[in-house]
Amino acid sequence: MVSLIDFKLFAPRNKQANLIGSFSDWQETPMEKTEDGYFQTQLNLEDGIYQYKFRVQTQSPNFSPDEWVDVIDPYATDVDEQQKIGLVKIKNGKRIVDDYSWRYDDIPLPENEALVIYEIHVADFTGGEVDSEKRGQYLDTIEKLDYLHELGINAVELMPVNEYPGDYNWGYKVRHFFATESSYGSTADLKRLIDECHSRGIRVFMDGIYNHTDEECPLMLIDRNYWYYENMHYPEDPENYWGPEFNYDNYDEKLDVKPAWKYVGDVVRFWTQEYHIDGIRFDAVRQLANFEFLHWLATQAKKNAVAKPFYNIAEHIPDTSKVTTPEGPLDACWHESFRYFIIPHICGEKFELDHLKQVLNPREQGYKTATNVINYLATHDRERLLRELGNRGIFDQAAFTRAKLAAVLLMTAVGTPMLWMGEEFGEYKRKSEKVTEPRKIAWSLLENPENRDLFEYYKKLIALRKHNRALQSDNIEFFAEDAQKKLLAYVRWDERGSQVVVVVNFSKQNLAGYHLANFPTADHWQDWFTKTPVKVGKDGLVADLEPYTAKIFVAS
Repeated sequence: MVSLIDFKLFAPRNKQANLIGSFSDWQETPMEKTEDGYFQTQLNLEDGIYQYKFRVQTQSPNFSPDEWVDVIDPYATDVDEQQKIGLVKIKNGKRIVDDYSWRYDDIPLPENEALVIYEIHVADFTGGEVDSEKRGQYLDTIEKLDYLHELGINAVELMPVNEYPGDYNWGYKVRHFFATESSYGSTADLKRLIDECHSRGIRVFMDGIYNHTDEECPLMLIDRNYWYYENMHYPEDPENYWGPEFNYDNYDEKLDVKPAWKYVGDVVRFWTQEYHIDGIRFDAVRQLANFEFLHWLATQAKKNAVAKPFYNIAEHIPDTSKVTTPEGPLDACWHESFRYFIIPHICGEKFELDHLKQVLNPREQGYKTATNVINYLATHDRERLLRELGNRGIFDQAAFTRAKLAAVLLMTAVGTPMLWMGEEFGEYKRKSEKVTEPRKIAWSLLENPENRDLFEYYKKLIALRKHNRALQSDNIEFFAEDAQKKLLAYVRWDERGSQVVVVVNFSKQNLAGYHLANFPTADHWQDWFTKTPVKVGKDGLVADLEPYTAKIFVAS
């Protein structure tokens, strides 16, 4: 079957562009420039896979004026970085990404308030069981989905999966925004991973890198100053400059278009429609520093998603409620202050009630609802909890005791909890200082009794959070505060009558027979850990609290 296939390149300020590819034995095909800023040509092609690229007279200042450069199509959905080419697939006379057929789009997915998120780096998540050098792939991740489902995870957040140069990277300097990382598998493999997640009621969020790009991004080679700021956009934070930054202020009056808005808007539309994603984690929102654009982009994402829940999450360090106001731009913010204040408290370094209450109840920081914050103890950017404990001289059983206490706080605080892969069983590898240095998950740790016990502990806590609406609500009240004993107690509830009480001993002292006055009222209370009824008298409850532990009571 032979069909007429369009090739086009948006390059309004460039004088000439040609198409070259395997379909023309790599001979140049001139492209005609139209009034809307596109270079275009059409070729009669049979169904198949072809290699191609553009040859453009660049307008980028780091080249000689009008110098001819070869560039990969900025919209290429499949690339070969080694050969510096894009791939186009033709089937039944039309361009396709692949021929994957979605199977589970009709499966109901959890709403935002019910989420427990799990952050994954595909290359490091799997493969280490057999070969410490083996890079994990999309299909390997599928093999772990039943494990995640058993744990209770109902959302995964994938670190960037865009094509990057080399064999290993975290992917936070994107070069090809429409192409997926080939070392992880094919585009169809990624779709199958997302589809298999959906079949288990697990939503999939993607890391969206829209602040900056790699220095060799095709847009940089075509016309640098048309898409990017000439100088650093956010000079207030020079240590966090990661590459050329998109210029969301640039407006092309002739074409009535904001070039960076147009391109990144197309990126988001493509990912939501082509890959059926359920949310985006927006990287470096502080440095991007354009709430008007973010509001527009988040709205576009939800418009282009199928009829299902969608979640737009900001990484803004330090965190701020300003990014989650009712007017937008985004739904939630990574709650860095949660980790920042919780870890010193479980380590016994401080006891500051105001700080604890602020992060357990983020409304005190200006956030409006529970879904406005993503609480975590570790991420790819932060040391793991057991590493933090070890750095402070807390090891062995003492470390696992503190890890369990941290897990209770994570799962019972107001907000959406997120785990960094392996945190649930006590992975302790030091954070990599190089994005090119692998850090494989040590799944063999699950064979150790203390690590398996931590996994089971997380599993039970996640089940409690998912099945008790009190822990998904916006409601929290602190009813016992004891600065001397380092004790804090709070109740979570919802309007249907569910109640969960959490009592925490942040001290190294055993608090035997501690009297909790003003204990919330209910017909029956149960110690959630022991599954035994507890008696609450008119004067409250008397409880025994071991050092650095928490008790959970559930109304029944």
